[in-house]
Amino acid sequence: MSVLDNFDSWKAFLADRLQQAESQGMGQKTISNMAYEVGDYLASNTSAKNSEEAVLQEIWNAGSDEERHALASAMVKLVQNQGNS
Repeated sequence: MSVLDNFDSWKAFLADRLQQAESQGMGQKTISNMAYEVGDYLASNTSAKNSEEAVLQEIWNAGSDEERHALASAMVKLVQNQGNS
């Protein structure tokens, strides 16, 4: 099963990678930029595997570059906040 098949699995995967990046000393801006690059790759090269990913992909494709950066940052905050709950 791919991490993309289930949205909760995807968020857990992102949270794990975020924790690794933070433990290696990456700053918030670098992490957000990496999230943008991943989001851009996924939106361009993969098919949504569930309804949550379909919504994110539609929003990504409709957004400007600035809005895509904001969405990537929001995804980072989503998984950061989950780790703090």
